[in-house]
Amino acid sequence: MRFIAIIFALIPLMASAIDLSKEQRAAIEERIQPYSQVCIAGDESCAGGAATTVAGGPRSGEDVYNGACMACHSTGAAGAPKVGDVAAWSNRLAKGMDALYDSGINGVAGSGMIAKGGCMTCSDEEINAAVDYMVENSQ
Repeated sequence: MRFIAIIFALIPLMASAIDLSKEQRAAIEERIQPYSQVCIAGDESCAGGAATTVAGGPRSGEDVYNGACMACHSTGAAGAPKVGDVAAWSNRLAKGMDALYDSGINGVAGSGMIAKGGCMTCSDEEINAAVDYMVENSQ
């Protein structure tokens, strides 16, 4: 019986916690927004409006490396060969550049290397340029 009395005593307190101002509600809604959105081309309701394209053609190997590859290839995470580590790259280079390009584009089964290093907006040519950049800096 005492428990029920406590519950009834707390109801007014819980109701006042729900009574938020418009500013408080807006602040909460802003904080809990999804991390990202899926926008369909031409959908003006998406944040930022219509989709934009990057001018200037394909990204350089260094740009792709800095944006997608560096996290693992600068630290050795998940067994990735570090850029500049000649010994770590020598066995891979022995297989040939075509094998390295294939690994960059398709990933390596059973390892931490995922397709395109997770850069799904990168073209195959941009991934190949990133591989070239890493190889040039690891010989």
